[in-house]
Amino acid sequence: MKSELRHELLCLGARVFGVAGLQGHMNGELAHLEIAVSIGVDRRLNEDTLSQLMKLQKHAVRFLKSRGYRTLAIPPDSDRQKGTFISKLYKLFTHKMAATSAGIGWIGKNGLLISPDYGPRLSLVTVLTDAPLEPDGPMERSLCGDCMLCVQYCPSQAITGAEWSRISPFVELVNLSACRSHKATKRATDGKPNCGLCINICPYGRKESDSHNAEEKKPAREQC
Repeated sequence: MKSELRHELLCLGARVFGVAGLQGHMNGELAHLEIAVSIGVDRRLNEDTLSQLMKLQKHAVRFLKSRGYRTLAIPPDSDRQKGTFISKLYKLFTHKMAATSAGIGWIGKNGLLISPDYGPRLSLVTVLTDAPLEPDGPMERSLCGDCMLCVQYCPSQAITGAEWSRISPFVELVNLSACRSHKATKRATDGKPNCGLCINICPYGRKESDSHNAEEKKPAREQC
């Protein structure tokens, strides 16, 4: 079932797919949803990206429900829904948590999910379920190594240079107040909400910008 779901989602345009085991991390009304399906597409932060994410998420939900399993779809961060049951989960559960637990990537020094193939250029959705999908191995530590480019080029000097690991997941990577202040200034001066330097400077992300490499990483359409 897992391989079938993965195949279908990749054929529909997903770039990454992983399954995380959440045993012991969910409680209350969600205690029975111990599996998280993490799905990612190229980060472009526009309406096409959002519609693609929603299409993939709905397909995963239909796939699992048609086989008799319960699901709970967590909306993309760019489409957060206030005043709903789901909104209560935003502080307790993140797409990055699901993705690192599913082995898709690690949390970089810039505070973003970093994929070996796509760097920080992924947008994510998650589907929680009680389906018996075999979890993938989690990412245990950062692979940023000695690279400090995002730290050096951050215009707000908000990136601390600390490193994430599974045993130390809450280390302060980014001074959020400094980052937000810079974004507010940028929005006021040129109308852009984000500077994007920590995304553009990442060596893992720049690999993906090479059109030849990107083409090689696309799923084999002829097999879909």
